[in-house]
Parts: sequence; C-alpha cells; structure tokens
Amino acid sequence: MVIDGIDVPDDGSGSVDHVGELIQRVAGGDQNAFARLYDMLSPRVFGLILRVLVDRAQSEEVLQEVFLEVWQSAARFVPNRGQGRSWVLTMAHRRAVDRVRAAQSRADRDVRVGFRDLEVPHDGVAEQVELRIEGKRVAQALAELPEAQREAITLAYYGGYSQSEIAALLGSPLGTVKTRMRDGLSRLRSSMGVTP
Repeated sequence: MVIDGIDVPDDGSGSVDHVGELIQRVAGGDQNAFARLYDMLSPRVFGLILRVLVDRAQSEEVLQEVFLEVWQSAARFVPNRGQGRSWVLTMAHRRAVDRVRAAQSRADRDVRVGFRDLEVPHDGVAEQVELRIEGKRVAQALAELPEAQREAITLAYYGGYSQSEIAALLGSPLGTVKTRMRDGLSRLRSSMGVTP
C-alpha cells in the first residue's frame, strides 16, 4: 500500500497502524486519504453492519452514515488508545445496533397505540421480527461485557477477523485475545440463558 508516496506493508503484521494514519489525514481534510480509507474498510464495515441488520438496503444506508461520521469526527480519533480499524468497526457496530433499537422502539410504539398492519404478505415478516429481537438481545448482552471482551468478540463475529488478526489489530498477545473471547462468550451464554 502506498501512503504519501511511501510503500508500506498492508498485512496488519507490523506495528504501524495504517488505518489510523489515514484517519489522522482525514481529520486534516484530506479527501484522498478518505477515499483510500473507504476503499480499504467499506467491504468489512458493510459485512459487519449486514450481519447485525440483515436488511441489505438498511445496511447500505448505515454504511454511508458510518463513513460520514468518520469524515466528521476523525479529529476525535486518539491513536494511542487503539487501532484505527477497531475505531471504525466499533463505530459501525454501534450505528447498526442503534438502527435495530430504533426499529424495535418504533415497533413497540406502534403496538402500544394499537397500530397493526392487516395485510401481511407472508410469514417472512414474523421471521424478520424474531431475528431483530434476537439481535437486540445479543446487543444488550454484548453491552454488559467488559470493554476488552466486547471488542474481541465484536471483531471476531461482526468483523470476521481471526483470533491472530485480532491480536495484531489490538496489539495484544494471542493468548490474551483467546482468554477474552472464551470468557466473554461464557458470559454471553450465561446472560442469554444458553447452556453449552
């Protein structure tokens, strides 16, 4: 990958946070850095959002919202507090969860005021509602985890990263990442009433 005419490795194995560097350049208004950042991260960010929302059209909307937020809030990124990729993926996950919560809130409000759609085309609607409710339960359970466990699990299950990739992204030993994920998943199972 070439940044400012310098060829740097993009395999995530080095200690340099290339995404973080691009975010810092975006904070300075660098449109080319923003375009590179979008090209580099949008497929992974979209995949994370789609896993949460399931609906492709809504996921595309949220993707655009996330990158608009990146553009507007890049100056708030603090490089020594985490990797740039994690910062963007966390932002995307929060936006997707907020969208699910907003949809659930609208549905709850509609039920309270007695609104019912009398023309239901098929039972696929019930399935989507069930998936969203389950997604909300998972999001609530994730929110109760300690930050380190939540970040590792979010990167693995919503970001699609392997444990070794997560270790490289977070700058943590692989054993630490494995322990965080094991403990976090155990807590999730317990809080959701799932027996192993």
